[in-house]
Amino acid sequence: MRAIGGRCSFSRFYLYEVCEAMRHAISVLLQNEVGALTRMTGMFSSRGYNIESLNVAPTNDLAVSRVTLVVTGSDAAIAQLNAQLAKLVDVVNIHDMTLGDHFERELAIIKLKLGAGGLARAMTLAKKFSAEVLDDDQFSCTLQLTGRIAEIDEFVNDAADIGELSAVARSGSVAVSKGEVTLSSYDRYHRLSG
Repeated sequence: MRAIGGRCSFSRFYLYEVCEAMRHAISVLLQNEVGALTRMTGMFSSRGYNIESLNVAPTNDLAVSRVTLVVTGSDAAIAQLNAQLAKLVDVVNIHDMTLGDHFERELAIIKLKLGAGGLARAMTLAKKFSAEVLDDDQFSCTLQLTGRIAEIDEFVNDAADIGELSAVARSGSVAVSKGEVTLSSYDRYHRLSG
């Protein structure tokens, strides 16, 4: 009995399944109404799920916002959670991006307090990650990077070795499906299963 690739697996020797918790990036089209976000996030907390990151932004339709959230749980538990989420009156559409090919990125802006020789090391770090230098003061440097989550984590960790992290601002994940399928057309192509 084992979990393969973070998924559930079954054993013929046991009558139960083992499910490993996985990270899920979920995109939701949400009515741009007062209290809609509170109702949505309240559903997660009432079921004991911690939202690891949450990003809300306008879409090309002023009546609808796009919410991208990251939560960890088994595929089956998240599918059930998504089905409940889809029943909320404010939810226009929902798609668990981790079920298919998708692009997921995050923006990070970090401010470093630098010591002697720190600015040169910060510039080397910026070049290594292709980060944008927003402020290159001798004693305080601000860098910006957009990239995959693992890349952002590595960037922040490497920056901490150069100087003191005096500010770290991360946007949280944003994601879109690969190919022709869009969030608003997802239900026509796929059954809502998480």
